[in-house]
Amino acid sequence: MAYQHGSGRGGNSRGTRGGQGGQRSNQTNRPFHKRRPSNGGGSRRGKSNHRGAYIHPSKFVNKATISGEETPYEPKHTFADFPFHPALHKNIAHKKYTTPSAIQDQSIPFTLEGRDVLGLANTGTGKTAAFLLPILNNLYSNPVPTSVLILAPTRELAQQIDEQFRDFSYGMKLFSTLLVGGANIDRQMKQLVRRPHVVIGTPGRVMDLIKRKKLNLGQINTVVLDEADRMLDMGFVNDIREIIGLTPNERQTLFFSATITPQIQKLMDEFLNNPEVISVRTADTSERVDQDIVIAATKEEKLEKLQDMLGKDEFEKVLLFGETKFGVQRLSDHLDNSGIPSAAIHGNKSQSQRQRALRAFKNDHVKVLVATDVAARGLDIPNVSHVINFDQPATYEDYVHRIGRTGRGTATGKALTFVPPHK
Repeated sequence: MAYQHGSGRGGNSRGTRGGQGGQRSNQTNRPFHKRRPSNGGGSRRGKSNHRGAYIHPSKFVNKATISGEETPYEPKHTFADFPFHPALHKNIAHKKYTTPSAIQDQSIPFTLEGRDVLGLANTGTGKTAAFLLPILNNLYSNPVPTSVLILAPTRELAQQIDEQFRDFSYGMKLFSTLLVGGANIDRQMKQLVRRPHVVIGTPGRVMDLIKRKKLNLGQINTVVLDEADRMLDMGFVNDIREIIGLTPNERQTLFFSATITPQIQKLMDEFLNNPEVISVRTADTSERVDQDIVIAATKEEKLEKLQDMLGKDEFEKVLLFGETKFGVQRLSDHLDNSGIPSAAIHGNKSQSQRQRALRAFKNDHVKVLVATDVAARGLDIPNVSHVINFDQPATYEDYVHRIGRTGRGTATGKALTFVPPHK
């Protein structure tokens, strides 16, 4: 199969965001070719992302400009150098962590001192361990119940933080509660009664439990906002303000973000006290990703070319994006029926189903994870070789977040986007 290229480098224009739509159906196993055929664009020529503004195909074409062989960061410390408790050092060694990343190396000493920190770093650079390790060390010395609050933009990222907390805190008798939507709220309320040391959640569910008077933030002495810029992009700014406003003024506040936006700066001014600003950003994720287009006139041609690609050895671990919940499930079912193991993640899935799908993908039980944009933000999935946009995103910003799931850390990745032919 030959890919047909557009021209020009990726841009930075943005369209208008829209919803994810889609209806549940009991006919998800019906073959794609039995559906009403696509007209290849018809009167909507070139506009396959009908939720948002038109994105010119040239914006999906860009060669990676940064080699995976750039000069490695030389840390000032090893993990053994940090003044952690022996129990924590034991768990760090068990995970085979020896040399910290740049954000870990530079932020951990300040966090251990109790300083407020704004950490600016690309995705995939170890931000979670950068804040979890000093927090765990401080908690082990002074295990105050419900004293740490960690906010993340998505259920999946919150779940990943909780998993890392459990790994690093093994045998330390420190406990966390995960508060996210799509999971049983009664079970979460019962867990809060047990007064966990750390609360990890998404702003929406955290606010829900505060309003139900099941979560009291009066003892919080450490607040973490992970992927802060993405939380603001997703419209959580008012919830974040209200949540942090309910915590004591005397606290440590840690913000981690990819960029400083005007809203991030405003939140910093409101809630951070003389913060240490640590920037270890190198280049935009998109500069580490080879980007190209695949031209297909109909849904059937898209499916044929997709299956051809997925049959090639180089497509080792593929994150495949669709537009709607219904369409994503049908696409995953179609791939399974075609002998290509896949899992689906979208808004109609329960939290436990989404977690099972992510585990299957992470552990290489399936080659393809088919997802709506719910998976584009905050997920840390190692070794994704390709991101494929079966349906175009609503905005260029969404596109950048999607392709950011590959080319993480110092690696390079590949992104392909299906577009209709120009007429």
